[in-house]
Amino acid sequence: MNTFVQFFQKVSLLVLTPQCYQVFFTDLDFFNGACLKSTLSKGLGLGIVGGSLLVKLPQVIKLWKNKSAKGISIMNVSMDLYAVTANVVYSYANKFPFSAWGDSLFILFQTLLIVMLVINYNVSRNAAKSFTAVFCVLFSVLMSGAVPESVLWTAQLTSIPLMFFGKITQSYVNYVNKGTGQLSMATCILLFLGAAVRVFTSVQETGDSLLIWTFTLATIANFIIVAQFYYYRPIATKVKSSKKKTKKT
Repeated sequence: MNTFVQFFQKVSLLVLTPQCYQVFFTDLDFFNGACLKSTLSKGLGLGIVGGSLLVKLPQVIKLWKNKSAKGISIMNVSMDLYAVTANVVYSYANKFPFSAWGDSLFILFQTLLIVMLVINYNVSRNAAKSFTAVFCVLFSVLMSGAVPESVLWTAQLTSIPLMFFGKITQSYVNYVNKGTGQLSMATCILLFLGAAVRVFTSVQETGDSLLIWTFTLATIANFIIVAQFYYYRPIATKVKSSKKKTKKT
């Protein structure tokens, strides 16, 4: 019985603080507002971390399958990589709970792969290799603890407008092309939902205004791109149907 209690406590502490564990299971106060918010935040955070393992996989598969990065802004994916890298090193340096930023770590590696593919298809394979090598060296330095926290804070601060500008650039490319090109709808929707939830978890778990603003603007920018999928879908359908008619004739 004691073994079961210990196991239950360890599992519970994944989403509960020690104080809230006592409130729920010692004081039997199951409707404590502060602990309910804290538990919800940690649960959502861990859920996002788990989901982040696959969030950009649809985009990677689409690029790899079509051997094309047409319609994808290099500016957007580069700013995405910068923003998520700044978020990871800033959160790691500040010792925020892993549930508050772990998804950014997994998204970082997926974003790097996307940047590699976009550069490979839009520029050259050698350029993609060189970029990846330089990024890995810089990331190792940033995570080593040798960089002053003031620099990491500045990087996180500058990543906010750059990330937003990158996504607005992608929105403009979609507008010019009257379509979303090789963008993955599934990935964009998941990024929008993840950013929206991260606003709540950042408020609850970190209280850091930089992170809150980062995810708030990311939510707005991702929503614009998701909306474009639905706006340009009728146009894409008409183009496909006209191509089929042309082939038949």
